[in-house]
Amino acid sequence: MAKELQGKRIAFLATDGVEQVELTEPWKAMETAGAEPVLVSPKDDEVLGLKHIEKGDTFDVGTPASKAKADDFDALVLPGGVVNADDLRTDQDSVRLVRAFFDAGKPVGVICHGPWILIEAGVTKGRTLTSWPSLQTDLRNAGAIWEDQEVVVDDGLVSSRKPDDLPAFNAKIVEEFAEGRHEGQRKSA
Repeated sequence: MAKELQGKRIAFLATDGVEQVELTEPWKAMETAGAEPVLVSPKDDEVLGLKHIEKGDTFDVGTPASKAKADDFDALVLPGGVVNADDLRTDQDSVRLVRAFFDAGKPVGVICHGPWILIEAGVTKGRTLTSWPSLQTDLRNAGAIWEDQEVVVDDGLVSSRKPDDLPAFNAKIVEEFAEGRHEGQRKSA
C-alpha cells in the first residue's frame, strides 16, 4: 500500500472486550497507509482486548469519548467483540460520536458485532451492510438491508462479518477513507 492516507487521523472507538485482532489489524492497515490511528474510548486509561474469550493485551486510550469530536478525525473504525459492542451502545458519548461521523458524511468501517452502536445511533435505516450473523435480525429490524458477504460498501460505510474477513475489510477501509467525505452517509443520519 502506498501512503494514500497520509495526514489523516482515524478514530478507533473501543472499550474493554474489544476483539483484539479487529482492533490491531485495521490499526496496522491505517499506519501502513500513512494515517494516524487514535484509540477513543469511554474509558480514559486503557482498554483490554480479548482473543475470542481469552484475555488479550491492553491498549492505551488516546482520547476519551466524552472529549472526542468527529471534526478532529477523518474517519471512524468500529471493531467488534460482543462485550465491547454491547458496552459501547449504552455509552451516550460513544453513540453521540458515531452519529456525528454520519452527520458529517465521514467514512465509517465496522466489523463483527460493531454495528450494534449504529442501530443505537439511528443510522442504519436504508443502509446495506453485513455483520456477525447473529446481528442480522437486529439490523433488519432497524431498517438495514443485511447481506452475508465478506465486505459490503454502502457510500462510505464499510462493513465485514468476522476476523476472517479482515484482509478484504482493511483494503476497503483504506480505499473508502482515502476518498474522504461521502454524502450518502448523511442520508441515514
